[in-house]
Amino acid sequence: MRLVSWNVNGIRACVRKGFLDYFERVDADIFCVQETKLQAEQIDLQLEGYHQYWNYAVKKGYSGTAVFTKEEPLAVKYGVGDSEVEEEGRILTLEFPQFFLVNVYTPNAQRDLARLPFRLEWEEAMRAYLKQLDARKPVILCGDLNVAHQEIDIRNVKSNIGNSGFTFEERGKMTQLLEEGFIDTYRHFHPEQEGAYTWWSYMNKVRERNIGWRIDYFIASERLVPSLKKAEIHSQILGSDHCPIALEIDLD
Repeated sequence: MRLVSWNVNGIRACVRKGFLDYFERVDADIFCVQETKLQAEQIDLQLEGYHQYWNYAVKKGYSGTAVFTKEEPLAVKYGVGDSEVEEEGRILTLEFPQFFLVNVYTPNAQRDLARLPFRLEWEEAMRAYLKQLDARKPVILCGDLNVAHQEIDIRNVKSNIGNSGFTFEERGKMTQLLEEGFIDTYRHFHPEQEGAYTWWSYMNKVRERNIGWRIDYFIASERLVPSLKKAEIHSQILGSDHCPIALEIDLD
């Protein structure tokens, strides 16, 4: 089974930049997207063989998540019961026979860290939610988690310490999650790989020079480790300021 996650930074714009070519080529069993930036009926994606599930933000042109899956899930949940989170369309949970899939677009703490308190509350609620799911069956969490966890996950360490996405508080929340029964699947396969990034600023030549951050993840329950086969970053794929990431698992 192949799973793909991509923050498309506006799916309508991404479609114009080759999204469907990549979608067809990668042939994922489950394809998750974040930051769709649209409302219902603003796009008609013809994805033959896939069930589509969308969580739209109330605010137009903002946030939003979607999952396209070949296998119809047992159940679908939007949000985790917090009205503000649901209004922003940031969480989609699909239950399958062998695992839960949680597609997430984590709130940004903002440049001046004005939203850091909300972000930390979100992290607490998400960790509790993931542990609740994990008590029932294994979990695969994917999406733009808006944090570079370790120094190896960011190009310019010193100049970014304390900045949004690289605060000690945000990084600590990720550490706490990983200490409570979950793993970072990319680092499981590539523990010392440097220069592995998933987001680059649109500033001139930044992506060409690979001055990036790794802020997109597949996080999995530890007991899924025997089923993990491969974790990849498809950094050559353009169309967004993020690139797609992929995870292959064998649950047979």
